[in-house]
Amino acid sequence: MLKVLYEDNHIIVVEKPVNIPSQGDKTGDLDLLTMVKEYIKEKYNKPGEVYLGLVHRLDRPTGGVMVFARTSKAASRLSEQIREGKMHKKYLCIVDGKMENEKGEYRDYLLKNEKTNTSKVVKEGTKNAKEAVLDYEVVKYNEEINMSVLKVNLHTGRHHQIRVQMASRGHSLSGDQKYGTRGRGKQLALWAYSLTFTHPTTKEEMTFEDYPEEVGSWTILNDQK
Repeated sequence: MLKVLYEDNHIIVVEKPVNIPSQGDKTGDLDLLTMVKEYIKEKYNKPGEVYLGLVHRLDRPTGGVMVFARTSKAASRLSEQIREGKMHKKYLCIVDGKMENEKGEYRDYLLKNEKTNTSKVVKEGTKNAKEAVLDYEVVKYNEEINMSVLKVNLHTGRHHQIRVQMASRGHSLSGDQKYGTRGRGKQLALWAYSLTFTHPTTKEEMTFEDYPEEVGSWTILNDQK
């Protein structure tokens, strides 16, 4: 069942479920782009192919807020915001251990390996490496399981950025199979809880927030410790 957070004639904002691809891939599994198209087709009784612009993605294991464009003009304007760094995503994640500070900024250079679909922290000046910047704030720390919940604000959108930058400092994400982890459950504990952008036609700044269900690793949000 698709969870729609907002819709008008120009955009539609939805919750991407975990383990659903943002768009069709080689697995052939049902993807979010197709789900939203079907929703629009049924709700508005639209004949033929429904236009829906995919302007950004979330990795398959990551859930949270996504916006799609319902017109080509909206797609163009939203894509422009992304290129200019004017669309802002914030994430919730669960990491191993206790953070050194309640708030902090991480600045690294990441190099992506296309063959393994992984990234790693490298020295500045490394060929093809890109700068990665984020800041974080500790929401809570559970001493019993030695894990922390963080709110993360991305300043750059690099491949697996949060996962790599956290893991490189000994704070791998709960359920992260690629970058080493432990924790409750095998589902990656990374959720895009906030998305801010300017509406492509009204020019109004809009922020949408959506939080994960408190199941699996996310039960830590309700832990008393």
